[in-house]
Amino acid sequence: MAVKIRLTRMGTKKKPFYRIVVADSEASRDGRFIEIVGNYDPLKDPAEINLKKERIEDWLSKGAKPTVTVSSLLKKKGFMTKEV
Repeated sequence: MAVKIRLTRMGTKKKPFYRIVVADSEASRDGRFIEIVGNYDPLKDPAEINLKKERIEDWLSKGAKPTVTVSSLLKKKGFMTKEV
């Protein structure tokens, strides 16, 4: 099972916010996930990013790969992650 750290869309039409989740790479975008590790609200000024740092570090050490978008969000918050 390949594990990814990625975004799932929440909210209503034209008012999205996103959960940052750990999920199997074959699961659908808004489908089953393993754990919620943060959230991202792009509509706030500046955009709000909340992360569970210990859990993200744990999943990265176990081999979870962040998507390109999540990788850029992690870099904004000070995580030094490898490029995908």
